[in-house]
Amino acid sequence: MVNLKNKKVIVTGGAGFLGKFVTRKLKDIGCRDIFIPLIEEYDLRDLDTIKKMYRDAKADIIIHLAAVVGGIGANRENPGSFFYDNLIMGIQLMEQARLTGIEKFVALGTICAYPKYTEVPFKEEDLWNGYPEETNAPYGLAKKMLLVQSQAYRQQYNFNSIFLLPVNLYGPGDNFNPKSSHVIPALIKKFYDAKIDNHNEVIVWGTGKATREFLFVEDCAEAVVLATEKYDESDPVNVGAGFEISIKNLTEKISEIINFKGKIIWDTTKPDGQPRRCLDTIKAEKEFGFKVKIDFDEGLKKTIEWYINNRDLLNFGNNS
Repeated sequence: MVNLKNKKVIVTGGAGFLGKFVTRKLKDIGCRDIFIPLIEEYDLRDLDTIKKMYRDAKADIIIHLAAVVGGIGANRENPGSFFYDNLIMGIQLMEQARLTGIEKFVALGTICAYPKYTEVPFKEEDLWNGYPEETNAPYGLAKKMLLVQSQAYRQQYNFNSIFLLPVNLYGPGDNFNPKSSHVIPALIKKFYDAKIDNHNEVIVWGTGKATREFLFVEDCAEAVVLATEKYDESDPVNVGAGFEISIKNLTEKISEIINFKGKIIWDTTKPDGQPRRCLDTIKAEKEFGFKVKIDFDEGLKKTIEWYINNRDLLNFGNNS
């Protein structure tokens, strides 16, 4: 068990969606020495910048949350940069952490690392049973290499690193930019904007048949901090809510909460992505005591409320 109160912690991506909640959780348990490398000052794809960050921070632990991410559309448009940016960031951060004498490296992977056709619920041992879903494979594989690195470094150097596999996150402060958002914020924006603008229909990608699992961002932050404190193995651990919902049911649920009265049009020329997603979450509870606290409907309402209250402050156009 690591006592984080006495540790200096780097949180890459600490100013981002998940990072803000992880930083808050760390402060809540008494961790006061938190270093957040802002992208304006620290480009974590650059080796010299990474070395500078470690010199500046003089940290004991690094929680690596920074990533170049997006929904299906962004993954289709940027497969090369998503692969390179995420891979080069992770590989160099872990290598320099080892050389610098960092005590523990916490790496976040992604559910996109799982094979396209994985039996539900996904178990950690299924991770290498096939190739990921094509639209997000470059991103998923780039993150998956951190697991390989973690295990190899533990074997050769006895370097303490862990690898967590979270499902899709959602919650207040999510990315609502239609060019790069994931499904929940994308749908919330579409339906609320359509309601406000008096549109009588909303177009949604795919068939609606695919299923997804979603984890409230505060719950994920709790899991990351618990794992940082209590887990010290390189075997991957799923972090999720342990349920699945079809995109059709999700779409209808968001439409209903927002009270959109128009028609839903399914654009079946657009991809569904991975057919099904749902994690086996037994290991996270067993290894570091993680249990979901926020009910999905409650989390959705909080996220929708946040968007409504902050819509006019977001720095992209209101066009869907």
